[in-house]
Amino acid sequence: MNPTPEPESGRVARISDGDTLRLVDGRRIRLVQIDAPERVGECFGIAATNALALLAPVGSTVELERDPALDDVDRNGRLLRYVQANGRDLNLELVRLGAAAPYFYRGARGRHAEALLESAEQSRGNRRGLWGACPEARLTPTRQVAAGSG
Repeated sequence: MNPTPEPESGRVARISDGDTLRLVDGRRIRLVQIDAPERVGECFGIAATNALALLAPVGSTVELERDPALDDVDRNGRLLRYVQANGRDLNLELVRLGAAAPYFYRGARGRHAEALLESAEQSRGNRRGLWGACPEARLTPTRQVAAGSG
């Protein structure tokens, strides 16, 4: 059994979109196992970016947790991490708010996959966030979120 790795931390320099942030030290972080609508041109994209900005404001400190069952870095060189701020799991919180959906790249499921799916089902059932704003949105965890144009 793999022990849980020690979390890293960093200070937020910029929010790129609803599932990506940059730290003051230059590291780019992609919140793993979720996908948010793109900032421009997709339904709920700007709202998803704003949701992450509220949860992890510029200047705040976040903890980063790697999932050993998943890739460490994506094809764009971003670190794939679960992100916590003020004791909250931001990956899960964004899904709970309807600002993101579970996304299991190549079908790989990390240790929080079931919690992300349960949260997405509740969020969709309550028409929270993109689920209420974007009639074309589909919950398909093996594909990136397709929220339609905004």
